[in-house]
Amino acid sequence: MPLPILALALSAFAIGTTEFVIMGILPEVARSLSVTIPSAGLLVSGYALGVAVGAPLLAVLTSRLPRKWALLLLMGIFIVGNIFCALAPGYTSLMIARVITSFAHGSFFGIGSVVAASLVKQEKRASAIALMFTGLALANVLGVPLGTFIGQTLGWRAAFWAVAGAGLIATVALIALVPARHDGGPLNLRSEVGVLAQPQVWVALLMTVFGFGGVFVVLTYITPILEQMSGFAPRSVTLLLVLFGVGLVIGNTVGGKLADRGGMRALAGIFVALIAIMALFSHTMHSRVPAMMTLFVWGIAAFATIPGLQTRVLGKASNAPNLASTLNIGAFNIGNALGAWLGGLAIAHGHALDTLPWVAAVVTLAALALTGVAIRLDAADKPARVANILGRVPQQ
Repeated sequence: MPLPILALALSAFAIGTTEFVIMGILPEVARSLSVTIPSAGLLVSGYALGVAVGAPLLAVLTSRLPRKWALLLLMGIFIVGNIFCALAPGYTSLMIARVITSFAHGSFFGIGSVVAASLVKQEKRASAIALMFTGLALANVLGVPLGTFIGQTLGWRAAFWAVAGAGLIATVALIALVPARHDGGPLNLRSEVGVLAQPQVWVALLMTVFGFGGVFVVLTYITPILEQMSGFAPRSVTLLLVLFGVGLVIGNTVGGKLADRGGMRALAGIFVALIAIMALFSHTMHSRVPAMMTLFVWGIAAFATIPGLQTRVLGKASNAPNLASTLNIGAFNIGNALGAWLGGLAIAHGHALDTLPWVAAVVTLAALALTGVAIRLDAADKPARVANILGRVPQQ
């Protein structure tokens, strides 16, 4: 792994840990703050919506900074936000602190994706982005289980102190390893916003919303599912999250290679696999060993979507990479919020936890339909591109 991408991956590890660790300590937070599980689940939605709102805002505010300094500023916001989470006296203040922390998330991954892609050849862009997102996947192997263990042992506030420390280490790595350069020059706001007039960009963003939204319908409530439906002890959930995280790492790597080689059809195949896995999980979650096996396979399929979805947006908005990439990270988190809200809505209306995978399957089916639309739009664009190329060829 190139050293600058390693620094980006370390930062992604810290950011991913704070995003996902709340799901491992959801029961502890709910009991401590005297709120219901669905209310505690809204801390996931609040964070995700903060990413969606903060990502384009901070992309504009940091547009005149060299990308390295923009990344360092965002990590500073991240560290301060996690300290506020650790010190939050109640539910409302914790929600506000989570939103503050989330503001750094979208812009960091958006700018970081552009930096990672700029460090390699064109045909390796998806793999480079996947390498950066390996940190996010490893957060689920190491960061979330460790944070869950710390939260269950020392109290949930200790988990946020630990994440703030991880953010500090990542910041030092960024200072030491990421080259100081201004890859794209100052952001042209009119050019960047103009990319939103392209239908392909909107289709790509909606694919991300529904593609990852289906994952979070179940992932937000994975701890109560494993404890109440599968019969695992709370301490066993930590090990199961490690298993899930290993699947994420594998899926992220495989997804990068598939995106480089198979493009949209490979992404469609992954969505089909996710739908089938969710249908299966509605049954296997009732037995420990089948639940463990399904959890692992689900992790592979869930993160296999990320490189393809992020590369898709960069490819369709090549004239405005900063804003487009950042908006797609916001789209991931709108999907997270949508999934968490839909899962909580199902629970609040009296549905059992084993109905959540079916809700997830329906959401992912919408992503699959949008992928079909994108493939058709690509096919329709080909004649126009060929005609444009031929029009530039000198006539004999």
